Amino acid sequence: MSVLAAFESASRLQSFTAAAAELSLTQSAVSRQIRSLEELLGAELFVRERQTVRLSAAGEAYAHEIRRALEQIASATLGFKANPKGGTLNLAILPTFGTRWLAPRLPDFLAAHPGITINLTTRLAPFDFNAEPIDAAIHFGPAEWPGAKLEFLMKEVVVPACSPQLRSRYKLRRAPDFLRAPLMHLVSRPDAWEQWLRAAGVAFDEVHGMLVDQFAVAAQAAIAGLGVALLPRFLIEGELARGDLVVPVDKPMQSAHDYHLAWPLRRDNYPPLGAFRDWIRREARSAKP
Repeated sequence: MSVLAAFESASRLQSFTAAAAELSLTQSAVSRQIRSLEELLGAELFVRERQTVRLSAAGEAYAHEIRRALEQIASATLGFKANPKGGTLNLAILPTFGTRWLAPRLPDFLAAHPGITINLTTRLAPFDFNAEPIDAAIHFGPAEWPGAKLEFLMKEVVVPACSPQLRSRYKLRRAPDFLRAPLMHLVSRPDAWEQWLRAAGVAFDEVHGMLVDQFAVAAQAAIAGLGVALLPRFLIEGELARGDLVVPVDKPMQSAHDYHLAWPLRRDNYPPLGAFRDWIRREARSAKP
């Protein structure tokens, strides 16, 4: 580990001297450690030129993998120190679902499982569980995730939402009226408006408008009067109750995909994940939109 730490520091700082200062070692000690690593690997990791060093092509690729591995070890160590008797669940969440639906419910889970610590990170799309220190993820889309198991949580219903002022400005009373209003499109669902208009029986040629990458951004933009957004109703109940957003034409549409909990096969029997899986299944079924 000390040899790998010396290599990681030198590769990041591109200097044996700077690495030695960071690790409180001598420059010659760092140089010897890296040389021993190169002998073990059978290849040079650095190109040495006079008084400078730089990573070789092979060394750069190796440094990337080693740095990621050391970060994972550090994360596991911090997680264990924070909760040595229970367990840590590293959960990837979708931003708006995580902040508006999941976060308000998590205190109940933590109260029922005081030995479990949950770390949250944001992911918008499926990723390789083997490449990241994540135990599970909230997934919206088809029930597909290579190398992972999925459990259905809930369906989603979207409605067109905008500010009261924009509704009045464009006189939005019927579905065809939306064709003359600015429409906002979610990057991950570029054809959602087309689907909604077809379901509402509206004929159209092309649908243009602003692109946004998250529901939270779309909701705030709609509140500001920038356009009409198709939003999951269960994520904007607060804005609708306050009157910040209105549904000009109440034609809800069920999304083509669903919310799932995804986890890697290797974590199938991990106790913190099992407890969370049972809990979120119950929460989702008792709070159907």
